[in-house]
Amino acid sequence: MPYRSGVTEDGLARRLKALACTAPLHDLEARKVNLAGEYSVYAMAEIGLTAIDLVTVTMDFDTGADHEEVVARLRPRVAAQAPERGAAEHERVARWVLENLINVGSVDRGFRAVYGTLTQGGGYVRRDYDFKLLEEVPGPDGDIFLRATDEAVNVLVGALDTDVTSAQIAAEVKLEHLIRRGRLAEARFAAEQARYRTVQYAETLRRALEATRRNVRAVDWLKAVPDLIDEALDHVAERYRHENAILTNIRRARDEAEEPEHKRSAAELVDIVQDCIRRHTQLQTRLMEAGPLFRAEQDRQAFAARPQRQGLDLYGQLLRPVLELGVADARSVTDRFFASGTGLRTPVAVRLHDLTELLLTPPVEREHLGAELPEPDLVATPDDSRFSEAQHDAAAVLLDLPPDAPRRLSGLLAEARAGDPDLPYLVALLAFHAASPPVGTALRQGDRSLLVAVDDGVLLDDPEVGGADLIVGTALLTAEPDPGPGPGSGPGPGAGREQRGDGVPEMDMDVGVDVSMDVMSLMDVPPDRQGGTA
Repeated sequence: MPYRSGVTEDGLARRLKALACTAPLHDLEARKVNLAGEYSVYAMAEIGLTAIDLVTVTMDFDTGADHEEVVARLRPRVAAQAPERGAAEHERVARWVLENLINVGSVDRGFRAVYGTLTQGGGYVRRDYDFKLLEEVPGPDGDIFLRATDEAVNVLVGALDTDVTSAQIAAEVKLEHLIRRGRLAEARFAAEQARYRTVQYAETLRRALEATRRNVRAVDWLKAVPDLIDEALDHVAERYRHENAILTNIRRARDEAEEPEHKRSAAELVDIVQDCIRRHTQLQTRLMEAGPLFRAEQDRQAFAARPQRQGLDLYGQLLRPVLELGVADARSVTDRFFASGTGLRTPVAVRLHDLTELLLTPPVEREHLGAELPEPDLVATPDDSRFSEAQHDAAAVLLDLPPDAPRRLSGLLAEARAGDPDLPYLVALLAFHAASPPVGTALRQGDRSLLVAVDDGVLLDDPEVGGADLIVGTALLTAEPDPGPGPGSGPGPGAGREQRGDGVPEMDMDVGVDVSMDVMSLMDVPPDRQGGTA
């Protein structure tokens, strides 16, 4: 019989997640005994909660808390727990707690908890829950700031993963009720809870806008975000009126209080509520900028031109020009190429121990010709190519056409099929590649002829191959140098090639091409060459 309890699985999962968020704080207490020193006097969980509170209160909508500033503000708390210890140890403890809350040692700097739930059929399923307490985010000027996550705020308020808007309204209603009853000590705690919820609410909206800056398509700007912005604007307007009314009551209680303790508590409440009003005002400004931000990011991401990178012809633009240089000039080029192409080299740090051992080691007698080289065990690589060397040779002979005698692809396929049933596929493949011939590469490699193919609109009539009945022929290539900038400036030494700053001659890409076989003449194939014979 499947197990059933009175607690819903959703409620149990939320409680397990809330419990998991406190595990890093308990882990601080458990792992302090592993530190090199006596640190049992420090309450690490208390220091961790203080660090989360400092980051939460310090961070703003666009920025966060500075790492060193948080450590500096943690030191008095640490020093109060062990005043007899030195300042260096206090700073070391504060830094250790902060780094463990960030989880510096992990890959993604996060925490993972495993919990289980029951399925509809009564089965038990284990699930992973990934979360962070403090995360490092880059600022507008490139600096790294600390921000508290929703899980960290839930740890501060001691609550489950609840709706942020409802929780903030409930906290402020509780605050107003306590102020009217004059319970300022409890009202301060409620005011801090309301401020935490304000920060959490702003963080939810900030993440939506930050995701828009990264990728507009990742955020639902058709319905979800507009509804969120409208709800947030209504919420901010309502909270602004409500918090101003609370602020008026607190000031009245501060002015009417006679005891110094009540006056001090009321003054602290005024600062906290004013901070909430300031954060809501800043949040309203960001909400008003959300629409223009979306349109600007859409224009930037959707209509930005893609970066175009021109490829480098290693043979024509690098190897051949270098081979034409002298040894002295080519050496500087090859040194720079191999220094950049072989990657980084880690410099060897000399240790005195290794140097002494190396100097005291007697020299090893070596053979005149060196050590005997091992005989490599060569394994034949299987030939998995579709066509054999003989078929490639036969196709090359078949496509070795005179420049003045082009042929139809259909005739070439028929002639190839007569000798080998697989040869027509190779001939068709080579002919299709010839439809877009690499003229520039052939010129740089010094080729004098090139196989070309032209489509004149005639369909291919073949039992196995479909497409256009291309006209295939051989074109003769002749490289003509550029005449130069004007009359009287003849092509001096190195014409057609510019000299770069590093000594490597740059290949001139504007070389004239004289194709001896007119492409238009391919359209007029004689009838006796349209079939299988030339």
